[in-house]
Amino acid sequence: MSLGADFNPEHLRELANYKMPFGKYKGSFLLDIPEYYYTWFRQKGFPDGKLGRMMKEMYELKINGLESVLRPLQEKR
Repeated sequence: MSLGADFNPEHLRELANYKMPFGKYKGSFLLDIPEYYYTWFRQKGFPDGKLGRMMKEMYELKINGLESVLRPLQEKR
């Protein structure tokens, strides 16, 4: 994940509040889904489109221990 010239702080807010639309963690914030779930998707293939991009980004944040960057941006439950 790169924070280059096209970095958008609103994207981090969206990522912090994005919810899983299907499966075992349906309705959960991507931020609250355990790392092993993302590791499994990395091996099997992330979904296409926006969800897949968001999941890849969350995987990178989780394996690098950076979830705490997003926690303050997460909406109240």
